[in-house]
Amino acid sequence: MDSLNDTDLALMKFGVGQPVPRTEDPTLLRGEGRYTDDINLPGQAYAVMVRSKIAHGRIKGIDTKAALAMPGVLMVLTHADLEAAGFGPLKCPVSIPQRDGSPMKTPPRPSLAKDKVRFVGEAVACVVAETQAQAKDAAEAVELDLEELPAVTTPTQALEPGAPPLHDEAPGNLVLDFHYGDAEAVKKAFAEAAHVTRLEIVSNRVIVNAMEPRSAIGSWDAAKERYVLHVGCQGVFGLRGGLAKDVLNVPADRLHVLTGNVGGSFGMKAPPYPEYGPLLLAGKSLGRPVKWTDERSESFLSDHHGRDHQRVAELALDKDGKFLAVRLTGYGNAGAFIYPPLPATTNAVKNVIDVYKTPAMEVNSKVVFTNTTPIAAYRGAGRPEGNYFMERLIDTAAREMGIDRIELRRRNHIAAYAMPYKAPSGMNYDSGDFAAILDKAVAVSEWNGFEQRKADSRKRGKLRGRGIGSYLEVTAPAGKEYGGIRFEADGTVTMLSGTLDYGQGHASPFAQVLSEKLGIPFERFRLLQGDSDQLKAGGGTGGSRSAIVGSEAFLEAGAKVIEQGKAIAAHVLEASAADIEFARGRFTIAGTDRGIGLLELAGKIRSGLKLPNDVPQTLDVSHISDTPPSAFPNGCHVAEVEIDPDTGQVDVVRYFMVNDFGTVINPMLVEGQAHGGVVQGIGQAIFERTVYDDQGQPLTGSYMDYALPRASDVPFFTVESHPVPCKTNTLGVKGCGEAGCAGALPSVMNAIVDALAEVGVTHIDMPVTPEKLWRVLNGR
Repeated sequence: MDSLNDTDLALMKFGVGQPVPRTEDPTLLRGEGRYTDDINLPGQAYAVMVRSKIAHGRIKGIDTKAALAMPGVLMVLTHADLEAAGFGPLKCPVSIPQRDGSPMKTPPRPSLAKDKVRFVGEAVACVVAETQAQAKDAAEAVELDLEELPAVTTPTQALEPGAPPLHDEAPGNLVLDFHYGDAEAVKKAFAEAAHVTRLEIVSNRVIVNAMEPRSAIGSWDAAKERYVLHVGCQGVFGLRGGLAKDVLNVPADRLHVLTGNVGGSFGMKAPPYPEYGPLLLAGKSLGRPVKWTDERSESFLSDHHGRDHQRVAELALDKDGKFLAVRLTGYGNAGAFIYPPLPATTNAVKNVIDVYKTPAMEVNSKVVFTNTTPIAAYRGAGRPEGNYFMERLIDTAAREMGIDRIELRRRNHIAAYAMPYKAPSGMNYDSGDFAAILDKAVAVSEWNGFEQRKADSRKRGKLRGRGIGSYLEVTAPAGKEYGGIRFEADGTVTMLSGTLDYGQGHASPFAQVLSEKLGIPFERFRLLQGDSDQLKAGGGTGGSRSAIVGSEAFLEAGAKVIEQGKAIAAHVLEASAADIEFARGRFTIAGTDRGIGLLELAGKIRSGLKLPNDVPQTLDVSHISDTPPSAFPNGCHVAEVEIDPDTGQVDVVRYFMVNDFGTVINPMLVEGQAHGGVVQGIGQAIFERTVYDDQGQPLTGSYMDYALPRASDVPFFTVESHPVPCKTNTLGVKGCGEAGCAGALPSVMNAIVDALAEVGVTHIDMPVTPEKLWRVLNGR
């Protein structure tokens, strides 16, 4: 056996599959991260938004005279100013066909309210002053003359005859009447079923609460005659395209978007927001940068919310418990303006089948405008909900039919030998071993020792329950992604990607992939993502796609580096390119020990190596990848809860998960993603309650009213891996960012209902707050 060289040893430590620490962590832990609010540009002014204090009203006038007369005030912008400058409204970039094939309703959203306000917190004016305090004072002096109109906050209210209309373009407040599936086949399956389980079930509205509030700085680069926007987002390339096209009405290259560190997003910071247009107009008009940073109270109102679905979920089974069909019928709350309504529609379709053979399916969704903060993507964007609906149906069916819930799942699993499997959702599952994962989860959770633990809880006056949450989620679909590799003068190698790290930790895993591919030391790599000038494509980060698409783009780019390097090395080594081999970071002439290292070759090129015209002139690569199709991460989570019947308090006391993320590039980072997703799932299940009153006023507008889980509210997690590599991308990775939520919602809620079953409760909706549970237990 050949002895291991330094390259081999480095790959054993830093290659794919190794738990390499995140390279950005030392900087972030020292407080040296550079978030948008940390940026202060010379001569910058400050903006504050004037927001509506009512949920629905007609704008009769906006009086800015008093504000303009206040010290330090530079300007006050309204919709009329944006319109005069040629700025357009925000638009929904996706249109999903209605049941009848017609397009869904997509009324535009003005950056500053035009004729009406439609939710509490909608921006009506933008005040710019020398200091933030002066802008705040002046914003309070702007007088809004609003004729208050009746408000609706739920889809059922909004669809009632005579309900107040939000948009003229959407009669009856209906955005989209969506249908998917074979209605006749589903109807037949339910008619012939030996048993039908039916649940009215809610996926509650959540407020995203990223650690870093939104912030942006708008300016005008007079030399290059273009706008510049510093902003926290999920992908600078896509944000630039949408903002330039719809709002600024300029070619994409007339807008430069820059993003530094981003303190969380979970889908919320992905799209353009109304504040960005006024900032850019103010920056151009004043000839100086204009900075705006949300306060947390504003974030509660103006950041997009997540979830908010009401469903009737139904499962048809034969006498042996085999699934015949699943049907979802219900509503998705769009809020006051429409963003791609994927969670309530297509993502529900893709994910409700879960890991089970289900011959027929149907999804009926009415997406509806209401006088509430708009709903957009939130970690999973319909994927966790689909799995949650199915897993709650299965536990309920098992109880109703007297079948063990594990056995019922086993009877209906899609078998590993059945792969590839074409689901009625239209998805083609390429890989998976669902039965083995369930068995492993049962074993690691010590399922068979539960009765003793339950008895111990009973002695302490507590109810105890356990729940299973199997899941399969469909990652984002194929598209375009950028993979650039640039050899720098200082000997480092820059990786350029159209994905964007907002907490996931991209730098280490991408470096691991390329270190293994090119044999370059891990520590030489640097990652560049947040500069739209440096990118030629980019889908951003979302839908658990970054490891899949980013790695694929870099592997393809790495192959081009090797191809170009062989031609250049052939010239340097005075050999035929056909005789050049590459391995372990070194080009060699086949059958000899003559060669040159990749980094040494890069150094020669930088030093002025003269190359023939028919030989590549650089090792640098700028590559746009056609990304792989969706992958199917899956797994099984097991939760145990204790309930105090005297107070209604729910505690998650044990938590186990077995996940199939395919090839795991960095297990340390993957476990961190799983932990975060599970905590957010626990938050939605138990803590996070968003409430509006009858006038559309939010009653949960601060952390005094809106509860988030803390470290003390969750147990230690046991994380096991059962990887079945995906067959549709080179590395076999499946994605992991949203899986924690997908497993947590059903496992925790099934555990709660299991605990309550002994007192006769068979269903309860999220969030299971102490007040709600106490009322259920006490018949109030």
